[in-house]
Amino acid sequence: MNDDNQTDKIRRKRNRSRKTAYLRFTTGLRQLTTIHRWKNVFLAAYLLLAIVAWLNRGKLLFGLDNKFMLFPIFTMAVNCLVALLLPLGLLCLISALGTPRKAQKIQDRLIGAGFTNHAQEPPLLLVRYHLSLNPKITIWEFDENETPLSIWEDKKDKLQGALIDRIIKITQSKNGRRIIIHTVAPRLTIPSVMHWQDKYLSKESFILILGESLTGQETVNLAKIPHILLGGASGSGKSVLLKLLLMECLKKDAEVYIADFKGGVDFSSIWHEKCHLCFDENELLELLTGLTDELQRRKTVFRKTECANIDEYNAATNSKLKRMVFACDEIAEVLDKTGLSKEKKELISQIESQLSIIARQGRAFGIHLILATQRPSADIISGQIRSNMDCRICGRADSILSQIILDSTEAADQIPKDAQGRFITNTGVVFQSYLFDDNEVFFNNGQTGGVPNSESKDAGNSNP
Repeated sequence: MNDDNQTDKIRRKRNRSRKTAYLRFTTGLRQLTTIHRWKNVFLAAYLLLAIVAWLNRGKLLFGLDNKFMLFPIFTMAVNCLVALLLPLGLLCLISALGTPRKAQKIQDRLIGAGFTNHAQEPPLLLVRYHLSLNPKITIWEFDENETPLSIWEDKKDKLQGALIDRIIKITQSKNGRRIIIHTVAPRLTIPSVMHWQDKYLSKESFILILGESLTGQETVNLAKIPHILLGGASGSGKSVLLKLLLMECLKKDAEVYIADFKGGVDFSSIWHEKCHLCFDENELLELLTGLTDELQRRKTVFRKTECANIDEYNAATNSKLKRMVFACDEIAEVLDKTGLSKEKKELISQIESQLSIIARQGRAFGIHLILATQRPSADIISGQIRSNMDCRICGRADSILSQIILDSTEAADQIPKDAQGRFITNTGVVFQSYLFDDNEVFFNNGQTGGVPNSESKDAGNSNP
């Protein structure tokens, strides 16, 4: 039995050595072609040296007279030796470029941290570099080491200890053979208070700025991820983030509609000028019905013009069809049917039905939902609505609300109990939202909103 174990260890060691050599060579090629193209300088220098060595190979004959009887044999031997060594040297150079500095030290740290596979082997570090667009981020690429991504995520703390960096994201390459880890220096922190500046407003189509994370600004593109679900306990800053997003929508010339069943006290008078606010269920149903009617109208127009979405339609027809954003600061208060009369339950069901239509179909037609809640109740928001809210953000919350919003307890685990304006996305990114003064950001901005309805053919200030 001991002999079999020893044989198996030798076989695994030999296979790992072959795999390591192959990975070092292929990573070296990637360094030259995609990651660090400036390293082609080493390749060019080597090729120049190879040409010089080939041209001067005759000097290796040590001045032998060509009349010497074995001269042709020595010449052939030197030619073969140089021809063999030059490609071998090239292979070694490429493999060296595929070997990161301190790669062995990282492997030793991983072993010390207990991060190994079932054969007690640590993962092989393939490449380490700083992201060109954001030098704060360090990218580490490892071979997958016969270890599924879930294990890498579960043992994140051990990895952080070995890398001596703070891990912000762990992903897997498309072919599944590499694990890619994004880290930042452990000394980096997110400020607890940040103020909005108009220069932050994205110039791209409908990208909204959420706040700042350890790696820079965190954004959401409503053209691709059309609906947002916000969660957070009272005082977590949820309403401030909601207003930040709506302010950006207004500045991007969108029509904004807000359902506020607290009488509008959270929205100063300037919001009443620039948006349409509704304060009761009957008015809300009328508003949502108008939005779904507009959705159907846009669907017909887009089909006639053979346009797949609002951006294509505006580009093809030179129109200025506006996006429409509906927001509700406490959607659970609206949809909760507990203790209601039969008539009231029917009204709420109709509201829920209209929201479901927008959630399912709104993306292409430029009609979006931003819904917020602090109620930890899974049965309030229907599955059809919730499953279409692809961007989910949670502030300070208990584990139940965090699970409802994010499908995990990360908000409860990672957001401090006294934090305000600190949030985490369903992709695991922690960020701090911006504070702003309503009158200051809207100064001299006369944009107003209106109520869509089935009688108006000019919704969005356009004439398709």
